[in-house]
Amino acid sequence: MIDTFQSDADALFASVVALRRTLHRHPELSGEEHETARRVAERLRELGVGAVQTGVNGTGVVATLEGERPGPTVLLRADMDALPIQEETGLEFASEVDGVMHACGHDVHTASLLGTAAILARHRDQLHGRVRFCFQPHEERLPGGAQGMIESGVLAGVDAVFGQHIKPDLPAGTLGVRAGAAMASSDEVYVTVTGEGGHAAEPHELAADATYVGSQIVGALQSVISRHCPPDVPSILTIGRLIADGATNVIPETARLEGTFRAMDEAWRGRGHDLIRRVAIRTAEAHGATADVEIHTGYPALYNHKDEAHLVADAAREYVGPDRALDVDRWFAGEDFAYFLQERPGAFCQLGVGSAHGLHTAGLNVDEEALRASTGFMAYVAWRYGREHAA
Repeated sequence: MIDTFQSDADALFASVVALRRTLHRHPELSGEEHETARRVAERLRELGVGAVQTGVNGTGVVATLEGERPGPTVLLRADMDALPIQEETGLEFASEVDGVMHACGHDVHTASLLGTAAILARHRDQLHGRVRFCFQPHEERLPGGAQGMIESGVLAGVDAVFGQHIKPDLPAGTLGVRAGAAMASSDEVYVTVTGEGGHAAEPHELAADATYVGSQIVGALQSVISRHCPPDVPSILTIGRLIADGATNVIPETARLEGTFRAMDEAWRGRGHDLIRRVAIRTAEAHGATADVEIHTGYPALYNHKDEAHLVADAAREYVGPDRALDVDRWFAGEDFAYFLQERPGAFCQLGVGSAHGLHTAGLNVDEEALRASTGFMAYVAWRYGREHAA
């Protein structure tokens, strides 16, 4: 079926690219994917893949294609939302929505999965079992849309789940997967330091300088990883903002720290939360200040199941060739597809798009040749899983 799927992907390539460009022109933020969902549902109905459910968890769209041979149910997922970023690519199909851009590639994911649906619909007579196409809203903003889709029942009867995400730094059309811990949990850290405000020329008159204490906490927090994290557990703690709204001659009363904590191990993740609180609070106390710590729990670490990851890796070597099938390293981005993988076996792979600009940047510009590989490849993964697990 590889030659068949590749031929279909070539034939559909222009239409998939055109759809991706339409979605790119009209991005919608998390929870607001109404027009995107309408386009997705309209296309699925045109393909005749079965009953199309809309309004799932808000703006989600789900459809299930029945194969003509017995077998399992595979779920393929794409996310649809965009980011609050002003596009700066200069593309002729750049975003027409001020301050909103598909800077994480969800337009690629959505167009690609619709292309996959078109390919599989052509060959339902060769399909073992069924494929459920899940177009998910609200991935970019906590609490995410995956849990809501699951609670809405999209996993009922599903045996395995697969998805993909663009990776700008990989060559266009390459495919990569990693078994086990593949993507990190993603938590937000907020620390408010309260000292005593006053004249910048009289710090000795104050109980505590919140700016100084905040900077001490930034340094002390590095010990959470360097002195407490097991050396075989990858983890990152970064403070990205230190806000102390004083002046050249004013010491402010408060300072605000904001950052991210990422981990590949859930047990360490919980311990890390405790350590972050302890280090921040006690460092502040040591300098006569107080610290209030908030940790907003984000998505869990994403674990690819061994057998399904190996199936994807084998399928990639067969579909794009061994030189374009990559054994990728851990990726510290967060992804709510992790919730699907907590409920069902499956794997999440990376699609190279050859961009000089990274995710969540105003200059992200994907090489659309990647869509030629991704549409047929995901069809092949679903078909192959069905064949190998047929009753």
